[in-house]
Amino acid sequence: MKLRKLVALMMALVMVLGFAACAKAPVTPEDPTEPATPEQTIGLSILYEQDDAMINNYTVIAVNPDAKWVDADGNAVADVKINTAGADAFINWLLSEGLDLCAAYGKDTYGTALFTLKDDAPKSTAKIDKATDETKTIRLSTTTSVNDSGLLGSILPVFEEKYGYKVEVASAGTGKAIAAAQAGNADVILVHAKSSEEDFVKAGFARVIDGMKAERLTFMYNYFVLVGPTDDPIGVKDAPSVKDAFALIAEKGAAGEAKFISRGDESGTHKAEIKLWAEDLGITTDAASIADYTDWYVSANAGMGACIKMADEMGAYILTDKATFLTASNDYAAFLADLDKAA
Repeated sequence: MKLRKLVALMMALVMVLGFAACAKAPVTPEDPTEPATPEQTIGLSILYEQDDAMINNYTVIAVNPDAKWVDADGNAVADVKINTAGADAFINWLLSEGLDLCAAYGKDTYGTALFTLKDDAPKSTAKIDKATDETKTIRLSTTTSVNDSGLLGSILPVFEEKYGYKVEVASAGTGKAIAAAQAGNADVILVHAKSSEEDFVKAGFARVIDGMKAERLTFMYNYFVLVGPTDDPIGVKDAPSVKDAFALIAEKGAAGEAKFISRGDESGTHKAEIKLWAEDLGITTDAASIADYTDWYVSANAGMGACIKMADEMGAYILTDKATFLTASNDYAAFLADLDKAA
């Protein structure tokens, strides 16, 4: 009997000590041995830049309200109304108050401006009318680079707040941005492909706004950059020129040692890229021209941001405007999140 009582007493003591130990043990919200989620960073770097063949000029053009509108198939489009007053207000603001904003964009974040004003940039001294109910909405058809880089998101709110307009931005490659305007779906375009811009003017889709001398108003530039895996496995950064770098990519691509991502969308970037390949490759904007190179040449038919993401995932080389790439590399997680929102 005494033995049973002794055993019961010892068991009770063990339980009390156990509860006390549990009460004193610190509560941890998660297992400290579990690794933290790594920060999402881009695996690409700028490997070649500042080559004269890589200058990237940006032009703003007012759409002609009397143009003969056509859709992508060449069919006539009717009942188009162009907001000429809104377009004039935007262009006059951009080429006056907006110039300093464009020139300053990127300095606070990157320590350098992402766009540079041209020495001969047109400047407006015209009065900027405030919006009315009829002129409030301005449709801007533009290239992805000024959108994906964050430039428009930075400067447009300043214009809208001061003058009462709402700028509706449609962002695509220059070819698609111009096609949208030809169908009457834009009041003004902001693009970067000289030959396409000139064709747009010759076809009667552009107009000269009061106080300006020409339809095409080229006001700023930056550089295209050749980007690739940070470790640059084929040695692109040591090439004598950017065209030599592209020749090396083609050579190593044929040997299965490199891949290249092309916009493939007849954008300004796509057309600039085409000029950098050796002529004997025969690469053009025609999809048939790359039929023999599909093992290493990927035609994405996508915007700049999406193509940068693809190049990062595939460890590939790519031509991009510098502004968009710096935006991506500065905060890649946020850049990808913005791409998802826009999708």
